Amino acid sequence: MGIFDKIKEKLSHEFIDIIEWLDYTPDTIAHRFERYQNEIKNNAKLIVREGQTAVFVNEGQLADVFTPGTYTLNTQNLPILTTLKGWKYGFDSPFKAEVYFVNTHLFTDEKWGTKNPITLSDDRFGLVEIRAFGTYAFKISDAGTFIKDIVGTDNNFTNFEINEHLKSLIATRFTDTVGEANLPIELYAANTTELSETCKEVMQPEFTSVGISLEKFYIENVSMPEELKKEIFEYSRIDKLDLDKLTKFKTAKAIEAAANNEGGTAGAGMGMGMGFALAQQMGNAMSKPQAQQPQAAATPPPMPVATQYYYAQNNAQQGPVSFDQLQALFASRAINRNSLIWKQGMSEWKALQEIEELKPFLGGNTPPPLPGQ
Repeated sequence: MGIFDKIKEKLSHEFIDIIEWLDYTPDTIAHRFERYQNEIKNNAKLIVREGQTAVFVNEGQLADVFTPGTYTLNTQNLPILTTLKGWKYGFDSPFKAEVYFVNTHLFTDEKWGTKNPITLSDDRFGLVEIRAFGTYAFKISDAGTFIKDIVGTDNNFTNFEINEHLKSLIATRFTDTVGEANLPIELYAANTTELSETCKEVMQPEFTSVGISLEKFYIENVSMPEELKKEIFEYSRIDKLDLDKLTKFKTAKAIEAAANNEGGTAGAGMGMGMGFALAQQMGNAMSKPQAQQPQAAATPPPMPVATQYYYAQNNAQQGPVSFDQLQALFASRAINRNSLIWKQGMSEWKALQEIEELKPFLGGNTPPPLPGQ
């Protein structure tokens, strides 16, 4: 470019007295208006359209901020810049200042998600891992703060540049929120609306501190491992069923499966053993007592009373339940070897693994010690 071309460019820029921003893409958040040597003419026109805010920066220091409208740039409309430059009686020559246009419309359908699984502690299932993802929407609420703290000297700032920071912030605050919620694990997926509103309230102050308003926050899905889902579904079904009926139903199903297993001796033996037990139970239930001649001196013994057990769950006493019901609770993981159990005749609560007749729940076929040893 020759010397005359440079002079022509300088003169053409000096005669530009309208400052506006028209050509921007939907993902642009902030754009710096370019001029020759950042010079602005006295009484130049500033046009700020709806959905925009204009920010004047003088030598790296935030000055005046203009909302939508048309302005004539002079000492009356630039009070802060006038103070910074010390214009006491107005100015006639061009002045230097950087002008940033900030897009204040709503940025929607921004994605977020947890990069790594979140580990939670559940009273029934122990340590579990969940993942979550969703969308959020934001807009610039304080253009001056946003330019000063986030944009800096970037001449064209897009939402891609801020999204990584916002997604990391969201994932961190989401982890803190679900950790403090202390809900049963199956309720996280069932209460996404309430959880979304809580997370939005927790995150809003940090967004506001950099001039951003978090307008919407949605949790679309909370996922967990498939094997944990199966355990939760099984537990929920057991919780709604009568445990005594469930035990009898599973016993009948086991007998049916053993009877259909014609090729295995172990299955046949189990089927025979369970068949004998069931036959004995059915025989006792269906048989009628035969009439006997009363004996004057004989008194029948009292009917045996089934042992009833109480157990502790979530720091609360539950029960009473029968031996079979207690076994079903252990099988469904509603209780474990360390759960506290009490029955009539015990002086205090004891862990399940310390009660002799309940030790078969734990598995193994080790016989008890011989008497006197």
